[in-house]
This record gives sequence, C-alpha cells and structure tokens, in this order.
Amino acid sequence: MWLLYAFLSALSAALVAILAKLGLKGIDPTVATTIRGIIMGVFLFLVTLTIGKFDGFSFRNIESKDWLLIVLSAVAGALSWLFYFWALKLGQASKVVVIDRLSLVFVIILAALFLGEGITWRSAVGALFMVGGAILVTIK
Repeated sequence: MWLLYAFLSALSAALVAILAKLGLKGIDPTVATTIRGIIMGVFLFLVTLTIGKFDGFSFRNIESKDWLLIVLSAVAGALSWLFYFWALKLGQASKVVVIDRLSLVFVIILAALFLGEGITWRSAVGALFMVGGAILVTIK
C-alpha cells in the first residue's frame, strides 16, 4: 500500500508544480505560499476530523521532544515551500522540480547520518543517477 501512496504523492506533487506555476503569474510567491499553507491546514484539519483521528486525541499526550521535532519539521516544510514557490516564479517548472527532487539524495545521506539507514551501492548509484539526471535536465 505504501507504494500506491508514494505514487499518489508524486502525482500530487506534479500537480502542485503545474498549478502553482500557472497561479503565480499575478501574485507574490510568499503570499501564494502563505495562502496555500492556510488552505492546506484547513483541508487537513477537516480530513482528520472527518476520518475520526481526533477521537480520543489529546495534545498533552505528545512529548516535548516530539513537539520540538514536529515544529522543526513544520519550519523546514514552510521554508521548502517558500523556496519552491520563489523558484517556480522565476524558473521553468520542469527544471525547478528536478532540482527540488534532489531532496531524495539529501534524504539518503541524512537518513544514513541521523536514522542509521544504510547506504547501499544501489542507493548510492541511484543517487548519482538522480544528480546526473538533474544536471542533464537543467543545463542548456
């Protein structure tokens, strides 16, 4: 099931790039990102409420370390969105997205450093192919 969700995530991310690029023509990227964030927050709140994930939930059950990590994740996500929308405003969507997806390479490295996930020869070669592909797509 995770594979289906991953492909749906990729398709949704592709739609973000196209729809955002079209929508950024007459608006500042920072304002657009803020509006997007608010809409996403409301949408996610409604989805969580609708599927009953708040039943029995209490904020007091979240430990302080988890709060810190969630807050840091939120700040990193917000920065990612800002940089992404700024890049989309200025560049070609196909090139911006390719560079943005180099986050996969960073995840491989950071997961090895902080999560103890191993880097195999396959993941290393795959990461090199991703970097090479990004270079090929973005050079003139």
